[in-house]
Amino acid sequence: MQQGYQRKRRRPVAEINVVPYIDVMLVLLIIFMVTAPIVTQGVKVDLPQGAAEALPADSKPPVVASIDADGDYYLDVGSSSTKETLDLEEIATRVAAIIQLEPERPVVVKADRTIAYEKVIQLMVTLQGAGVPSVGLMTDSPEE
Repeated sequence: MQQGYQRKRRRPVAEINVVPYIDVMLVLLIIFMVTAPIVTQGVKVDLPQGAAEALPADSKPPVVASIDADGDYYLDVGSSSTKETLDLEEIATRVAAIIQLEPERPVVVKADRTIAYEKVIQLMVTLQGAGVPSVGLMTDSPEE
């Protein structure tokens, strides 16, 4: 009667449907692309790649913008050092004039170790607004 007729058995399919995972991954990618520029805000600083090196001896004397322990600002321009307290606008005006005359002149920030980080950032932003392309940080040599 029913010779040679065998019923085919269905085997379970062992596949994972990856379409929902791809959708989730694309949504996460869009979220990260939108939030990444918001997270990376700050002041651009050229950090050294290794141990700090002194300025070359043949370079022009640097413009040194200083902050003392009381939070007062000073400006030292090579041979003409001023002991008068300056505000950020005066520093910006003087540094902008110096950079306009001598664009290759290095500019460094010298701050007391007890000063608030915010004061140093304010000074660096002021120098950046005055046209300084990069600012160095002055440090003491470690005592061995």
